[in-house]
Amino acid sequence: QVQLVESGGGLVQAGGSLRLSCEASGRAFSRCAMAWFRQAPGKEREFVAAISWNDNTYYADSLKGRFIVSRDNAKNTLYLQMNSLKPEDTANYYCAVALSYYSGSAYSDYSYWGQGTQVTVSS
Repeated sequence: QVQLVESGGGLVQAGGSLRLSCEASGRAFSRCAMAWFRQAPGKEREFVAAISWNDNTYYADSLKGRFIVSRDNAKNTLYLQMNSLKPEDTANYYCAVALSYYSGSAYSDYSYWGQGTQVTVSS
């Protein structure tokens, strides 16, 4: 059974940093694209960043330069380094896995989802 478990969320002041992790179990995902999405209260889930099986990265335009996505295939783990955080980054952050080498920003690209980790940025 595939499981994705996010961790690393919490409360941080504006301008601070957090590093999210997503540990996958149940199968190896070294040849799969992975991604982060987020959902703020009252808003739709939105794409944050994706990384292909061979480490090509892709970001939401509004987040380029502040967020960095990476993966460690040996640990079956996806990461999201978030810097210069803003109150508008407050959301529940989800990791997702696509059953393909590459993926995009569409929700439908992804087959497996974690339960999310809450990030709250105070002003």
